[in-house]
Amino acid sequence: MVLLNKTSAPYTPKKGEKYMNPKQRAHFKSVLEALKEELSQDIDRTVQTMQDEATVFADPNDRASQESDIALELRNRDRERKLIKKIEETIARIDADEYGFCNNCGVEIGLKRLEARPTATLCIDCKTLDELRERQTAG
Repeated sequence: MVLLNKTSAPYTPKKGEKYMNPKQRAHFKSVLEALKEELSQDIDRTVQTMQDEATVFADPNDRASQESDIALELRNRDRERKLIKKIEETIARIDADEYGFCNNCGVEIGLKRLEARPTATLCIDCKTLDELRERQTAG
C-alpha cells in the first residue's frame, strides 16, 4: 500500500497531551480525507486517459502490449479503490472515537506509526506477530 499524501506536516503533540484527543483525531481525519481525494482524482484521471487512448492496433504485439498496460492500470486502480474503502472505514473509526488503538490488544498504536500508516489497525507488536504467522502458514 502506498500512501501518497505528503502535504501535511506530522502531528507534534504538546507535553502532557492526552493520546487521541480531538486535535489529534482532527489531524488524522484531515490527512485521510486528503489522501482519499488524491486517490479519487487518480482513479478519475486513469479512466479519462484510458478512454482517450482507446486505440485499436492492427499489430498483435502492439495490441497485446496495450492490453497488458490496461490490465496493470486496472489492478492498480482496484488496489486504490480498496484503499479508499479502508480510508472510509478509518474515518468512521475516528468519528466513533475508536481510532488509534490496536484492534487485537487495545494498546495505543502510536502517533509515529499512524503518521506512517494512518489506516493502521494494529500496534507494531500485533502486526509483527500477524506477519510472522502469515509467513509460517505461507511457507
